[in-house]
Amino acid sequence: MNNRYFEFPERPMPLTTSPRRYGLRFRLPPDDPMRAPHLLGPDWTAVRWYASLEERDRAAEDIAREQPYARAGDVPSLLVDPIDRDGA
Repeated sequence: MNNRYFEFPERPMPLTTSPRRYGLRFRLPPDDPMRAPHLLGPDWTAVRWYASLEERDRAAEDIAREQPYARAGDVPSLLVDPIDRDGA
């Protein structure tokens, strides 16, 4: 058996010297079935950080658009809030 079949491709991490100050917080809408206690739960959140406003805004646009692997007409149900480490 070839073990390489089970290896994941390496994804290089972007090298940056600037702090990741700008972020996106993800939440589920109140009526989302994934909020069920046996799934993600009602208090689920996730955060991703970016080095620049432009990078964060591009990511937010990417997340909001229809995804190529989803069924036709499906739209993401995540609520996405921009955040800043400095609270501005």
